Amino acid sequence: MRQAGNFLLISVAIYLAVTAVLISTDRPTNIVSAEEPIAFTALIEADYDGMPALQPYIARDGAELSYRLYESGADTDTILILLHGSGWHSMQFYPLANELSVAGVAHVVTPDLRGHGFNPAARGDVAYIGQFEDDLADLIATLQPQFPDAHIVIGGHSSGGGLVVRFAGGEYGKLADAYLLLAPFLKYNAPPTRPDSGGWARPNSRRIAGLTMLNNIGIHWFDGLTVIQFAMPDSVLDGPLGDSATTAYSHRLNSSFAPRSKYGRDLAAMTQPFLLVAGLDDEAFIAEQYEPTISEFTHSGSYVLLCDTGHIDLLTAIDLAAIVADWLENLDMDEHG
Repeated sequence: MRQAGNFLLISVAIYLAVTAVLISTDRPTNIVSAEEPIAFTALIEADYDGMPALQPYIARDGAELSYRLYESGADTDTILILLHGSGWHSMQFYPLANELSVAGVAHVVTPDLRGHGFNPAARGDVAYIGQFEDDLADLIATLQPQFPDAHIVIGGHSSGGGLVVRFAGGEYGKLADAYLLLAPFLKYNAPPTRPDSGGWARPNSRRIAGLTMLNNIGIHWFDGLTVIQFAMPDSVLDGPLGDSATTAYSHRLNSSFAPRSKYGRDLAAMTQPFLLVAGLDDEAFIAEQYEPTISEFTHSGSYVLLCDTGHIDLLTAIDLAAIVADWLENLDMDEHG
């Protein structure tokens, strides 16, 4: 019995020693001269005149978070919540959100996710893995008194699309009547994902592995450590919106911003109708791989691939609003509500 106990202690010590080595030997380094793996030109040059101001809502932990509301003048019973991608914030959706609300197909809501935007309490960090899902559920609860009985459609771009998939597979997934995926991130080694998302992401892979090992035995003490950086273009960082960029994430935020490690389970929970749109010239993802990958787990979606369209260009693509509007208008969400 004593030998078994000693063996267990030795095994635990070795396990912890391995995690310590993985975490301590793979630290973030400054990105001195970031190239531009993903072109942000479409967002930098967009005209933001008329964009709604941020307004607050209170999350369950008492934190004040922000969102923009594009309230449609039409009599629509649909709310479309759009979740931004890594490193940026709700401004990225202004062209699309404005067009959809003016078209009368939905009231559009674009939150600044916790840890992002202009004045976050802790940039690039959250309090625990899964907090984004709680925040999103709290946002839905905030909107419901203003729009009672509205159908909820949750959409996201890039990492925001990954969060949509994670939300679908979590405890709040049934709050949504449909989902919109815009060039979504699934997992670093999923078939659609280019290596390091085309050079955009600079992950500390050994550190992530070590922290995941600790999480697997219930230890979350070090989840606030930085595990990934982004090659944000100098054209953004040196511009008027540079201070609003988020260039690095903690382990707990990075984990919260993507499907769970077995992403197929989250996809399988997506039984509501969904639309996926991506560009064939996407710098971060291989658009042609989305349908064969996702259809292994769910058959409730439809797919549209746009020619001559990159990762960020997708957000301002001339056809995107019309494609999404047509899909929303033809959805029968009553059977899913």
